[in-house]
Amino acid sequence: MTQPSKWYVPWDDALIRKYDINAPRYTSYPTAVQFTGLQAIEVQSHLDSQRSNQSPLSLYVHIPFCQHVCFYCGCNKIATKDRTRPDSYIDMLEREMVLHARNFGHRPITQLHLGGGTPTFLSLKQMSRLLDLLGIYFDWDPEVHAGEFSIELDPRETSDEMLCLLKRRGFNRISFGVQDFDEQTQIAINRVQPFELVQQKVDKARALGFKSISFDLICGLPHQSSESFARTWAQTLQLSPDRISLYNYAHLPERFKPQRRIDPASVPTADEKLAIMRDSIALLQQSGYVYIGMDHFAKPGDELTRALEQGSLQRNFQGYSTHAEVDMLALGVSGISQIDGVYLQNHREIEPYESFLDNMQLAIKRGIFLNEDDKIRQWAILQLACQGRLSFTELSQRFGINAGEYFADEWQRLQTLVADNLVKLAGDEVHVQPLGRLLLRPVLLTFDAYFNAEVAKRFSKVL
Repeated sequence: MTQPSKWYVPWDDALIRKYDINAPRYTSYPTAVQFTGLQAIEVQSHLDSQRSNQSPLSLYVHIPFCQHVCFYCGCNKIATKDRTRPDSYIDMLEREMVLHARNFGHRPITQLHLGGGTPTFLSLKQMSRLLDLLGIYFDWDPEVHAGEFSIELDPRETSDEMLCLLKRRGFNRISFGVQDFDEQTQIAINRVQPFELVQQKVDKARALGFKSISFDLICGLPHQSSESFARTWAQTLQLSPDRISLYNYAHLPERFKPQRRIDPASVPTADEKLAIMRDSIALLQQSGYVYIGMDHFAKPGDELTRALEQGSLQRNFQGYSTHAEVDMLALGVSGISQIDGVYLQNHREIEPYESFLDNMQLAIKRGIFLNEDDKIRQWAILQLACQGRLSFTELSQRFGINAGEYFADEWQRLQTLVADNLVKLAGDEVHVQPLGRLLLRPVLLTFDAYFNAEVAKRFSKVL
C-alpha cells in the first residue's frame, strides 16, 4: 500500500449523498442533449472552410457490431452473428471518408480511436481493409506522426492474431471491457469472460509491447456487493492495468431495451452502490492509482497522470486525453465530430446512415453551432475539469469580457460549494478542492446554462 498522494480524494458520506445527483460527464459542452437538426448547406459550408487548416486531427471510428448483447449496455450497437455484415458497413465508411478527405485528408492524425459496439467483431481481413482505407484517405501513418492510437477490446472477441495485427499497424493503447470478474454478475449481464481469458489477453498484449492497457469496470451491476467487487479488484490489481475507468451503472430499462432482461431486484440499492464505490475508490488510491477525475484512474507514471501534474490535461468525447486540444472527426453511425466550434452527429440508425452515403451525402443528422456564450462556458468548464482551476482574469482576456460581471450569478452559486469545501475562491480564481475533484460534475454544473430538472433525467448519477 502507498501513502496518499497530493491528488488523493477523500470520501465524505454526507456530502456524497447531497451531491450524488444526475449530471453530465461533460465530454462536450453543450452536451448532446442540446443538439438539433441542421441545414445541410450550412454544415457543408463549415466543413469546406476547414480545407486550409493544417493542424493535427483526431479520428474516431464507430464499429456498431456485437455478436452478443450485454444486458447492461446503453451503447449504439447492432447485434448480429453474420460476420459478413461489416463488409457493406466498411463500404459506407469509405464513402464517408471520400466525402471528408477533401477537407481533412491533409491533416496529420495524432489520435485515432476505434469504438463500438465491438471493433474486433471485424475479421483480420476486414480490420486490415479498414486501416488501409484510413491510411489512404487521411494522413494517418504511425511511423511518421506519433500519437495515441487506441481501440476498445472485448476479450471474448479478440484473438492473438488480432492483437498482433493491431500492434503491427501502429496501435499503442488498448482498453479491455472487463466490467466485473464475478461469475454470477457476468451471467446476469450476459457477458461471461473468465479471469483466465482476460489474463491471457493482457499477457499477450504486454508481450507484444502495447504502450498502455486500460480496464473498464462498472459499479452497480446485478448481484454486486462490496465483498464480491473486492474480489474483482484483487484480480484486477493482479493484472495491473495502466489505467482504469470505473463507471456507474444506470438501470434505465425504459430507455435501454436489453436492460429489461436484468432482474431489478438483483441490482444493488443506492446505499449498496455508494458503499461499493467508496470502497473501490479507497482501494485504488491505496494501491497507488491516481484519481484523474470523472471515473478515470491511472498509475503515477502514466501520461494522463503526468498531464494532470503539468496542467496539460484535455477532455473530449473519448474522455481525458494528453493531446493538445484538436478537432475530432467521427466516422460511422452515431459518431459525433467536434470541428472548430461545431458539433455534428451522424444518424444513429444504420438505414438512414447508409441511405445518405448511398447518395454520396454526409449522414449528419443533428448538431450545434456554438455561440459566444457556449464557447465562454465551454472554456470555463474544461478549465475546471482538466486543470482544476479557473481564472476570471484569463477568461476575461481570452474572450474580451468582464468575467466577474458575466458570471456574477455563478459566483454567488459557488458560495454553497465553498461552504461544503468543494471549491475555494482565491481572488478572482476558482480552485477545485480534493472533495470537489470527486464531485466534479456538480461543480461544473455551476457554469452550465442549459441544465435544469428536465435535462437532468437524461444523465446518470455522479457516483
